[in-house]
Amino acid sequence: MPSYTVTVATGTQWFAGTDDYVYLTLQGTDGCSERHLLDKPFYNDFERGAVDSYDVTVEEDLGEIQLIKIEKRKYWYQDDWYLKHITVKTPVGDYLEFPCYRWITDEKEVVLRDG
Repeated sequence: MPSYTVTVATGTQWFAGTDDYVYLTLQGTDGCSERHLLDKPFYNDFERGAVDSYDVTVEEDLGEIQLIKIEKRKYWYQDDWYLKHITVKTPVGDYLEFPCYRWITDEKEVVLRDG
């Protein structure tokens, strides 16, 4: 099964980090992945200035990645998050960068395209 390495960079502004749940979906030319919760056990993910990496395994090859979807869902209370960018390393070793450079507020889905 193909595996992608997803690296998430959180901004360095005050209160840029979040404790909310963050989900990722990969959309490729040959298919779409399941929604994956980005979380490491016993680790404080998405802190201010942090660069966190996650392995995302999919059922079948997605082809060329065209876009990614990020969803933020409330944990305790509404918590804004400043997402700088996400980098995806494909199973063949290519790196794709998806710039965001904005605050993600509320519980919504954000679509990022390759930059």
